[in-house]
Amino acid sequence: MINGILDLNGWQMVLVVLGLTHVTIVAVTVYLHRCQAHRALELHPLIAHFFRFWLWLTTGMITREWVSIHRRHHARCETAEDPHSPQVLGLSKVLWEGAELYRAAAEQDGLVDRYAHGTPDDWIERHLYQRYNFAGIVVMLAIDVVLFGIPGVAIWAIQMVWIPFFAAGVINGIGHYWGYRNFESPDAATNISPWGILIGGEELHNNHHAFPSSARLSSRWWEFDIGWMYIRLFSVLGLARVRRVAREPLLQAEKNAVDMETVKAVISHRMHVLANYAREVIMPVANAELCHSEKHCRRLARQARRLLVREEASLDAPSRQRLESILSRSQVLATVHRSRQQLQQVWERTASSQDVLLAALQQWCREAEDSGVKALQEFARSLRSYAPAASH
Repeated sequence: MINGILDLNGWQMVLVVLGLTHVTIVAVTVYLHRCQAHRALELHPLIAHFFRFWLWLTTGMITREWVSIHRRHHARCETAEDPHSPQVLGLSKVLWEGAELYRAAAEQDGLVDRYAHGTPDDWIERHLYQRYNFAGIVVMLAIDVVLFGIPGVAIWAIQMVWIPFFAAGVINGIGHYWGYRNFESPDAATNISPWGILIGGEELHNNHHAFPSSARLSSRWWEFDIGWMYIRLFSVLGLARVRRVAREPLLQAEKNAVDMETVKAVISHRMHVLANYAREVIMPVANAELCHSEKHCRRLARQARRLLVREEASLDAPSRQRLESILSRSQVLATVHRSRQQLQQVWERTASSQDVLLAALQQWCREAEDSGVKALQEFARSLRSYAPAASH
C-alpha cells in the first residue's frame, strides 16, 4: 500500500510526526542533557537504555560526544572555545549549521575524552551505538517506509532535521541571542519562551545556565517545563530519582543578624539574590529617578533597568557609554549600581576564610542601610533573614 501497513490519512500522519519527534526531544532533554551531561537525576536502566536506543534510531548521536560538547559549552561559554556561541560565531551560523558545529567540535583532539567522564561505556555502546551510529537512522528509514509507505520518507526526513534545527540551532542560537532573562548568569543565555513545550523545556535556557545542575528548568510560577513534568512522572513510576533542583532561598522572619548561615545562603543563592536586587532595588529606584514624564520615563527607565542588571563585562562599548550617561544623571542610581557590584564581590571571595566572608557581608549590609536609599535599605534588612534551604 502507498501509505504503508498503517494506512493513515494526512492529519493522522501529522500527529504521528509530532509524537515521534516529541519522544526524541524528551530523550535529549531528560536523558542526554539533565541526566548524562549534568547528573541532575538518575534514570532506571530500563528507561535510560530506551532513550539511548531511540536516539540511535532517530539522530545517530553518540552519548559521550554530545555530553562532552555540551559540558565544553558550559565551561567556555561565549568564548572562542565555545563550540556554538552565536555571540562569537553569529546567530545565522549557529541556527542553520548547529549540527555541523557539533561534528567539528567532536573531531577536536582530546575534547571528547576530557569531558566524557561518567557516560555509558558498556559493550552495546562500544560495539553498536558508537561503531555503527548511522546504522540506526537507516533502520528508522526502513521502519518509517514499512509503517507509512512513501510518506514515511518525509516523516523520516523531518525526524532527522528536528534535533539539528531545534536543539543544536534554536536553543544554542536563539537561546543565547534573544529572549528574556530571570537571572544574570555570566553569559548571554536567554529564556526563549516561558512555556517549554515544543523543545522539552529547553526553551528556559537562561534558567538552565543560572542553575546548570538543576533537574527542573522552570523558575517562576508562570513558567512551564514539560521535561520536568516527565521527570516527575518517571519518579512516581520508580524510573527516575531527582538528585538536584534549584531552590529559592529560605527566609526566616525572626532572623535579623548576618551570620555564617546568612553567608552560606547568599553565596549558594547568589543568582536569586541578584534577581531580587534587580526587582526590589534597581527597578523602583530607576523608575523614581528617571520617570520625570510619561514619555521620558518609559524609554529611559526601561533602558536603565536593562543596563543596570547586566554584568558590566558583557556590555559592549556603546552600552557602557549609555550606562555611564545614565549613572551621571543620578547619584542615587550610581549608589545602587555600586552597591550591586560590591555585593557580587562578597561571593567572589570564596577562597577567603569564613570570617573574611562574614565581615564582608556585614559591612555591605551596614553600608546599604546607611546609604539613605530606601529600597536599598529594605533589601539589606531582608538579606539578614536569608537561611540555607533544606537539602533535597
